[in-house]
This record gives sequence, C-alpha cells and structure tokens, in this order.
Amino acid sequence: MQWFDFSHLKVTFFDVLDILLVAFIIYQLYSLIRGTIAANIFIGLALIYVLFFVVRALQMRLLTAILQNFVNVGIIAVIVVFQQEIRRFLLLVGKNASLQRNKAWWGYFFGKADDEKNNYSRIKPIVDACKSMKQTRTGALIVFAKFYDEQFYQNSCEVIDSKISKRLLESIFQKSSPLHDGAVVISENKIKAASCILPLTDKTDLPLQFGLRHRAGIGVTETNEATAIIVSEETGEISYAKQGRVKMDISFAELEKLLNKDF
Repeated sequence: MQWFDFSHLKVTFFDVLDILLVAFIIYQLYSLIRGTIAANIFIGLALIYVLFFVVRALQMRLLTAILQNFVNVGIIAVIVVFQQEIRRFLLLVGKNASLQRNKAWWGYFFGKADDEKNNYSRIKPIVDACKSMKQTRTGALIVFAKFYDEQFYQNSCEVIDSKISKRLLESIFQKSSPLHDGAVVISENKIKAASCILPLTDKTDLPLQFGLRHRAGIGVTETNEATAIIVSEETGEISYAKQGRVKMDISFAELEKLLNKDF
C-alpha cells in the first residue's frame, strides 16, 4: 500500500542551494540573538502569533480582532523591535564579505581549532588583572561587548583601541588614574574604550551592598549584548553579570570558565 507518491517531485541543484542558504541565514540570525534579550522578544512575538491562530479557530471574536491588528503590522513591528539586531546582522554580512580580510570564515570550513587554542591567551591577562585587583581591593568594571556600538560607547568614553594587557587594565583602574571612574569596554579582542559612563539598572531588589559600579554592570547587560565583570572596591569580591542577572563572589576558576564560554 502506497501512502505517499513523490514521483512528481523534482529536486534540482538550485533547490538544494536555496535550502542551504536559507539554513545558513537562519543560523546566523540565531547566533545573533542566542542568549540575549532579543531571543525572549522573539519568543514573545511567536507566542502572540500562535495565540492569534488559536483564538481565531475558536471563534473568539474580540481577541481575534485585537490580535488581528497586531498581525497586520507584524513586519513593521519586527523591524522596529529588532532594528538593532537587523543592523548588526547587516554589519556581520559586510564584515564577512571578504574571505581574505576575515579569518572567521575559515572556521566554517576548517573548524575553530585556532580560536580554541588562542582563547587562553586572550583570557589570561583579564583573569590575572582581576586577581591583582581583588588582592588590592581596587574597584573595577570590565564590559565584554559582543558588538561594539560606537554611537553607544564612544559618546561617554575615552577611546583606547589597544591590545588586552594585565598591566594596562591595572593602570586604568588605579585610584590615581583619571580613567578609573567608569567602565572598560572590551570587544573584538581589544580594549576599545575606558572611563565609560553606562546606564544603571532600574531593579529595586538588588543587595544593599551593590553600588553604582554593580548597578552599571547589570544595567549594560540588560540593554546590550554584553557581559560584565565587577570587582568590589569595599570587599574585593568579584561578580559576573549577564542578561541583567549577576553571580556574586565567584572564584577565579569559575571566572575563567565563564569567560571561556562568553568571550
């Protein structure tokens, strides 16, 4: 007994290429929003669309009329809500346009062995600097931005654009340094800027010992695709903020593990 007849289907080379290109684009979009606030927004939009089809099938006219208005402007809503992600996706496409200028493309074809090999050398100066600042109880705020938005950061920062260095991080956060009062922003394996004034979180349920440095570290991870290391000036305790949540008093082994995963 034959249930399905696929004899009329003709799959060409361009059909396969079409599917692969769409899959690649979806993967890139997923990589951009994975682990970010945008992912939660996308899930919320998807649930609204599912709810619309459910209430329409159940003939719930009032809810259907309300959700219909939202669905009618769906593409515009997506553009407005995800304008930053769309902009970053276009930047990613532009940056990866040349195989010769961007070695990251080789990772898609030959794996990421080089990145894994060099990851420890990227992380070590940061962990060593945190160890030193913990011992001396030097307050610090280090932000790791997935995408360096010049308009957001440079308006309130001193541009550095330097190689990551333990001594440079220590000197920036020295109390006598003119750059110590603010955050250091690291992106694209460089110290991009220092003395950055960042937005504070609006949360009211934070521990009483959290000052402006902790609130800024949490706030920047709420509004941007970033993570943050906060070193307390009072206790030397190291905290790690991501997506508006913070892990307190983490060990250096845990810090290295988190940086390995996120940086």
